[in-house]
Amino acid sequence: MCGIFAVLREPSQRAVPDAVQLEGLMRDAKNAALGDDLVASFRRSAESLSEVNALLKGAPGVQAIVNAPGLADRIDADLAAIQAKVASVEFDLDAGNVPGSVALESLNESLVQMRDLLWAVGRDRLATANGVIALLAGESSTAAVDAYTSVQMALSAIDRLEVRGRDSAGISVLVHSHGLSESTLRELTSARHNPLFTDNAVEVSGETAVFAYKAAAEIGALGDNVRGLRASIESDKLLRQLLTRTGAQAAIVAHTRWASVGTVSEPNTHPVDSQESDGVERPYVIASLNGDVDNFVELKRSESIHCADEITTDAKVIPTMVSRRLEDGAGAVDAFRSAIEKFHGSVAIASAVASEPDRLLLGVRGSGQGCYIGFAEGAFLVASEPYGLVEQCDTYLRLDGEAVSSESGKNGQLVELVAKGAGTLNALRRLSVGGEELPVAQSELVSPEITTRDIDRGDAPHFLLKEITESPQSVRRTLRGKIVGGAGRLQVALSKASFPDEIRKALAARELTQIIAIGQGTASVASRSLASILGTVAPGVSVSTCPATELSGFAMRDDMSDTLIVAVSQSGTTTDTNRTVDMVRARGAKVIAIVNRRESDLTEKADGVLYTSDGRDVEMSVASTKAFYAQVVAASLLGIAIADALDLAERHEVHTILEGLKKLPDAMVEVLKRRPELAAAAQTYAPQRRSWAIVGNGPNHIAAQELRIKMSELCYKSIAFDVTEDKKHIDLSAEPMIFVCAAGLSGATASDVAKEIAIYKAHKALPIVICSEGTDYDAPVVVKVPVVHPAIDFVLSTMAGHIFGYEAALAIDSQGRLMRAARAVLDDVLAGDITDEEQVFAELRRAMAGPSRELLAHLRSGALDGHLQTSTAVRLAVLLRVATGLVLLDSYEVEVSRSITPLSMMAELMRALTDAVDELS
Repeated sequence: MCGIFAVLREPSQRAVPDAVQLEGLMRDAKNAALGDDLVASFRRSAESLSEVNALLKGAPGVQAIVNAPGLADRIDADLAAIQAKVASVEFDLDAGNVPGSVALESLNESLVQMRDLLWAVGRDRLATANGVIALLAGESSTAAVDAYTSVQMALSAIDRLEVRGRDSAGISVLVHSHGLSESTLRELTSARHNPLFTDNAVEVSGETAVFAYKAAAEIGALGDNVRGLRASIESDKLLRQLLTRTGAQAAIVAHTRWASVGTVSEPNTHPVDSQESDGVERPYVIASLNGDVDNFVELKRSESIHCADEITTDAKVIPTMVSRRLEDGAGAVDAFRSAIEKFHGSVAIASAVASEPDRLLLGVRGSGQGCYIGFAEGAFLVASEPYGLVEQCDTYLRLDGEAVSSESGKNGQLVELVAKGAGTLNALRRLSVGGEELPVAQSELVSPEITTRDIDRGDAPHFLLKEITESPQSVRRTLRGKIVGGAGRLQVALSKASFPDEIRKALAARELTQIIAIGQGTASVASRSLASILGTVAPGVSVSTCPATELSGFAMRDDMSDTLIVAVSQSGTTTDTNRTVDMVRARGAKVIAIVNRRESDLTEKADGVLYTSDGRDVEMSVASTKAFYAQVVAASLLGIAIADALDLAERHEVHTILEGLKKLPDAMVEVLKRRPELAAAAQTYAPQRRSWAIVGNGPNHIAAQELRIKMSELCYKSIAFDVTEDKKHIDLSAEPMIFVCAAGLSGATASDVAKEIAIYKAHKALPIVICSEGTDYDAPVVVKVPVVHPAIDFVLSTMAGHIFGYEAALAIDSQGRLMRAARAVLDDVLAGDITDEEQVFAELRRAMAGPSRELLAHLRSGALDGHLQTSTAVRLAVLLRVATGLVLLDSYEVEVSRSITPLSMMAELMRALTDAVDELS
């Protein structure tokens, strides 16, 4: 939920690329891409594009674009021509027009490479250059380009690190080597000194100027913070004045935050600095924190740290403790190490000492926080997640917060980075928290497995919605080239790499008599579709499904040479699945993997690999959606291929199912059009009911099981699920909202479901029904989806449920809007200039009058009954009345049987509002 980021670079060493050379390479890439031999043409084009991408990387690449007006537009035009060719080929493939001489998987692989490179040049290199040009505002010196390239990298990374939430973000720019004296610097920056280190503050230490840009808001959307930070930096003439001086250099420490300790405010926004409220000038340090310093209250007391009242984040102890140790004569690394040694909890920290601006200090302790050091040309980039690095870095090193020192027995690692030689191992020093030297071997560096194309949110407000919206295309790519024939005789055509001849023959000869589909979590649920489809097209085939851990734990046999394992995994790196595959192969079983990532661990273990989508369709959302649909489709194709190999397939049934699969992507597009209908139902009913249940029968039971996982993840609820007719696991006395998956049902089965819905209603439950067009049910909400085939219509139930779950989460979260707004008002009052406690209390009564009336009315309405705890609601109601003067503070003291001051009451109100926000998030 949070993200640290930092950049440390040395002045650019590489020559600026020549515009003529770049245009020539782009011309070669375009001409090659338009050739007739698709795979060979794309490979030649990719070679030229890869060279352009390398030349345009980093500050020298940006300088090339800055020096040659119009070059970016000319490159962009060539990219558009190549993109049109790629899109044309993909359109033909999706229409079933696969050239007979082309190996489909080779073509898919080359298409993935082309899309990656087109994106990298157009959306990474050119976008970075355009962002830097905007920041430069007409300047073009090498020093300025270097520095603003670092700033642009930070802005871009913060935007990517705000994956699931944001409330504040900050960037600190340490400017040095500019040639100005300390006295001149102080004169230039005196008006921007701010002991709270808030937005647009500038602090001076020696000849280093430290600029702060911060944005903080309780309510807002992903991207708001970065837009605000960019605007502040673009308009800062003083920063530009320093960065354009010959020799000027800049280091960056940045952060995006989702508050766990401390209110949402600029003083609490990281990076925080070492200034204390006692006014004593000590060595100047800044730091950003991911995680929690659990013992920060004790440390503030034991270290006698003087914190301004406005600063309540636990991160404040980091720079202050480092500063105290520097003051006592310790070196920067030792000061940093001895401070981290005292922290309890799970932390990842990036820090800089102003007197040594050519180095960064990093530290991790515990298992919960990541810290990755990316190696770029002449620069180190540091981020809490790999996706903060992939735009610029080809390799990275992960720090291990759980590594235990053999000498001290303490866990955690530290790293010192220096600017000279940045981007190489020579400029990196790693130590244990105990102080041992831990040299880094080249073999420890990892290459990213994703690109920025995989993690781009586009115009979607959240990754989950983006991925649901992309799912029809993911299914199209999974089907691509795998359904052949016509005129009542559609068939599955899987390559030998997906369904090896050895396995086909073993099935035909009845040497493989057991088929078991496995996975973990969502993949395990998707694997059930293999058994479902085989039961439809070849009744009697011995097939079962179970989680991989259940197979490895309870169903192993010494000899499994009669068994075909179908292992389903999105990433191909699921530990439990891969471990089980190792165990069954050691016992003689054959394995076919359904996986979404080429060259992943699982692909190396399997005898055959059936890729979902194009073999590289990354999901950023924790809740998997498009991967689930693609896994179901791949499992269905494999099930039919297995039935064919056994010579048991019912041809008419196979043909109609394959017709349905071909229709599925368009049907999914139609379900997306039902989003307003599903959103209205979610907003109206999801927040009302504390208890939820999900039911489905036949194939729809797969949908129900999958939706139980997803809605629980999205809405933080414990949800029951069951077969529609078997209600014993659903507590009807709780009057739950019941999501009924009923797509593809007809005849007597549909009538039975209608009866069950009537029973639900009789018990005052609230049924929300997803059914196929042409059927109807008597329920408060009935959403109809297209008909494709009874065996696969459940995919559309699932998709409707995913959309409903997303909208339900938004509806629940929106209930916290008033709480967030009230908390922001309270925070403003506490951060004001009034020092007298009674005057602060009077200001609170005035400021909170409107928000309190609105909140109390909302509480009385019952709208929050579904998700707000009773105790929290009672606390809020009482404290809001005290805050607005409806209940006297003296009366509240009697009620709680203890002494209360205005400030302690406000602290209690802040805690109550925070608890309410958490419960409604």
